[in-house]
Amino acid sequence: MLKGRTDSSEDSYSVQLKSAIFNFQSILTVILLLICTCAYIRSVAPSLLDKNKTGLLGIFWKCARIGERKSPYVAVCCVVMAFSILFVQ
Repeated sequence: MLKGRTDSSEDSYSVQLKSAIFNFQSILTVILLLICTCAYIRSVAPSLLDKNKTGLLGIFWKCARIGERKSPYVAVCCVVMAFSILFVQ
């Protein structure tokens, strides 16, 4: 291989990896899915999330509380995100 030349498949893989990590819309989608999933799990089986209110697993309890208390706003954000993913991209 020539000095200074890299394989194009490695370059495309690293570009794809960087865009997935630093894509703001992907981060928002993951956060919305986490909030909706935690709120649903808490509505079906509240004991799973209520026993872990602090620590690392407390993040899921906090996401469930956000999903419950801000449900109209979360629903609007989910619809807007779905529209942008389906029709804008």
